[in-house]
Amino acid sequence: MTTPPPSATPRPGRKSGVRPAPWVRTRLRAAPLGTVLGAALAFVAVLLAAALPRAQDRGADQALRSLLHRSGPSSTSLLASAPAAVAGESPQSLDTTLTSLLARTGPAFRVDPDTVVHGTRTTKRQPLTNPELSRPSGLPPRMSLLYVRQAQAHVKLAEGRWPSAAPPAPQGAGADMPPLQVALSQRAAETLGARLGSVLKSTPLFDDAPSVEVVGLYTVPDESEDFWGWADLGCLARACEHYNGENLSWDVDALIGAGDLDRIYTWGRTAENFWWLPVDVGGLRADRLDTTAEEIASFVAGPTAATLARETNRERLRTISWLPELFEQARDRRQAAAPLAAIGPAGVGGVALVVLVLAGALAGDRREAELRLLLARGGSRAGIFGRLLGEGAVTVLPAAAAATALAVLLLPTPRLAPALLSAAAVALLALLAFPVRAAVLLSPPRPAARWRRLMAELLVLTATGAAVLEVRRRGVAPAGSDLDPLLIAAPLLLALCGGLLLARLQPVLTGWLARAAGRRSGLVGFLGLARAARGSGTAGTRAGGRTGPSVLPTVALLLAITTGGFGAAVLESVDSSRLAVARLTVGGDAAISASGKSTLPDGLAKAAGELPGVRTSVPLWVDHDSSLLGTAQRSTQITVVVAEPAAYAELSRTLGCGSFDPALLAGGGAGTADAPVPALFSAPLAEQAGPGTYVLRPGDGTELRARVAGVIDCTPAHPAPGAATVVLPAGPATALIGGAGQPNRWFGLGPVDGDRLRALVRAALPAAAAAPAPAPAAGQGPAPRANPADEVYPVSTSAEAVAELGADPLQRSAQRLFWACVAAAAGFALLAVLLTLMRTVPERAALLARLRTMGLRRRQGVTLILAETLPQTLAAALGGALVAAAAVALLGPAIDLSTLVGVRVPTGVRLTAGPVLTQALGLAALVAAAVLVEAATSGRRQITTELRAGDQS
Repeated sequence: MTTPPPSATPRPGRKSGVRPAPWVRTRLRAAPLGTVLGAALAFVAVLLAAALPRAQDRGADQALRSLLHRSGPSSTSLLASAPAAVAGESPQSLDTTLTSLLARTGPAFRVDPDTVVHGTRTTKRQPLTNPELSRPSGLPPRMSLLYVRQAQAHVKLAEGRWPSAAPPAPQGAGADMPPLQVALSQRAAETLGARLGSVLKSTPLFDDAPSVEVVGLYTVPDESEDFWGWADLGCLARACEHYNGENLSWDVDALIGAGDLDRIYTWGRTAENFWWLPVDVGGLRADRLDTTAEEIASFVAGPTAATLARETNRERLRTISWLPELFEQARDRRQAAAPLAAIGPAGVGGVALVVLVLAGALAGDRREAELRLLLARGGSRAGIFGRLLGEGAVTVLPAAAAATALAVLLLPTPRLAPALLSAAAVALLALLAFPVRAAVLLSPPRPAARWRRLMAELLVLTATGAAVLEVRRRGVAPAGSDLDPLLIAAPLLLALCGGLLLARLQPVLTGWLARAAGRRSGLVGFLGLARAARGSGTAGTRAGGRTGPSVLPTVALLLAITTGGFGAAVLESVDSSRLAVARLTVGGDAAISASGKSTLPDGLAKAAGELPGVRTSVPLWVDHDSSLLGTAQRSTQITVVVAEPAAYAELSRTLGCGSFDPALLAGGGAGTADAPVPALFSAPLAEQAGPGTYVLRPGDGTELRARVAGVIDCTPAHPAPGAATVVLPAGPATALIGGAGQPNRWFGLGPVDGDRLRALVRAALPAAAAAPAPAPAAGQGPAPRANPADEVYPVSTSAEAVAELGADPLQRSAQRLFWACVAAAAGFALLAVLLTLMRTVPERAALLARLRTMGLRRRQGVTLILAETLPQTLAAALGGALVAAAAVALLGPAIDLSTLVGVRVPTGVRLTAGPVLTQALGLAALVAAAVLVEAATSGRRQITTELRAGDQS
């Protein structure tokens, strides 16, 4: 029974005191399951719409902060400096300037006052002339003096006292000023040979020789603090090595007290005040990066800098920072990763749109008879539209509000507007889908115009062609610009074109299959394919016939498969490029190197080749100090590689670096110096040398004649571009080279366990090198530590290099977001197919019931449903795979993968069948399984209900 519209006139016999039941409550009670399912659909759609922008914001913020953290505190700080006054500075004046500097920070960035470091320092280190001090190469140590307000909070006094905070007592006329009081690091004092009470003198400046007295020694509890990460404070914790050519000397810094601050200029005659302001990296946001960069630029050289110079009365106040460069790097990285991060959300958004439209169409078809009755009984289309809008608001709006709140709660991030706008747009679409469909159903019929569909399809085809051509013509959006909308819209337009084309072709192809099935025995396959070719009708179709399969489910499947396949191809290219870069960096899947000119221990290369997982073992000898005589430059510095030809050829082929035929290096090694040895020359060297025989002189001074047997573009042992390299075969002739008989490198191919390889290296070390360092004696500093195996014979693997390249949060967040969107798009595409099945439930139930009366078995009924439904699914899977492959082929060359890989790589996405077929076949299998379950579970109930219709009447 239906409720009359509010505009209907009451019947004469109705009592005036009886009020009609509320429309919304009556409708919700009439279809509770549909109401719950509609609210659930709106909840899921709005949840995804609100969560995706917040997930993108969180990923961008984490990537920005990770980049800045890796850069170190010295690169993420503001360093303000100004010359110290000759008359002397006071701690109070330094604090006043610091207050002015802190007042000008923010609101886009802030500085934690507890992390600020400020004070005064001498700008030049003065040599110390005391003869008892350490002079490793005969050069005197040099010292700089610093007054640091926060120093005592980061060190611990070990001996003596801190320098005095009060100025020294005035001396009589002609009396010398006392030495400056300093506190020195205990480690630096031990290195220099100074002790408590030492008076350290410097070279005379003008008419006096400045000196300092060591009144205190301190230790540094934790050198990993950011306080010591600042480069200019490093020599406060220990003596620093300073090389002048090959000559070593010591650089040390010492702390003075506030009492000697006005005399600091006497040590070197120049001093400057400094204020180190570490920016709070954890408070920076990627969405406000431009604003933050503007404020930092103003602080460094802009209006803020000019204002600070006036306020502090320091005309030469200058501020420097690496943050603008880091911000530009972060912006470029985010823009490079944006296409992958946006393709997934765009795909799931398109599929969700199709599902919401299908849900509205299903509700409209189910209630078409009721709506027409209301219109016939006096209801207006506008009034019915408003009632349906209010009915949907009761279910959609609370679900949308709950979904938005849940997304905000689960994904905390400061920016709220994008999530609210996205959620509001999806909620509005879910709210209007059914009322708009009802308005279309109740509108007056218009004459059929077949050209409208054709014009719409031509318009979509034109837009797709223009987008693809533009992307291929100019590539991705230029550096520094925002997200390229064409690169995101082009795959979706290709999927839409594929769906429209498939909607044209599928009825024809399915009709051919139906006619072929009709010539065979049995009617189930023929009937199912015939229904699939004609399309599923509905009980309330005004035309009363069939118009072909619905294009919306096909478009949903194609959108899901195309975006998933395209993104998966991008990630597959990223993984393969990352592995190729890692293998070239390592030299294979695993490598062991000897430091300097040493060689690997006896038997280590053979034992490494016998480890589980090693497919190819390549021991080789590399010498970077060789020279080739007889070239255009008479003598050319080269790198010589001696390896077994077959194994090295396999390594080169696998790494794609300088593949060659091992037969080129066969023969010619007669074991004497007169017989030329076949050699492979790198391309740059071959251009200088040309064909012929040359004299090769390794680093040990021996000579070997080598002839050019082939040219290679690179080689795994030395893949640097433009390198001059010569590859020689291991054998009797090359054994004449000193050291070439014992390898100094080992490369391996295969899944090698890095920990097991390191354990093997440690086992091959002599006992003295592998033993742990002895514990230091009480009261002494740390004893010299024996080099571990990883330092004597470094071990590297491609798996570790790949993990290091993929450790960037920007890459991980983009991949996680993409796969989440792929899963959501697959779920929505499955729901689109199920909604299409639901639209045909009444007609299918009636057909099956009639066929059951004619002897149709239950299993045949399920087969009939599958034969009717699966052609569209399989066609969409095949079409989606083809469209995804076309998208990769057409758009792939325009995508730069360098940011996602982690290093600079050639632009372009490689087309491989694996990722595309995985997406297509996976979604097709999922849909087929869901259709099978739906047919097996609901088909029996629908048939029973239809057969008992006469009993219920």
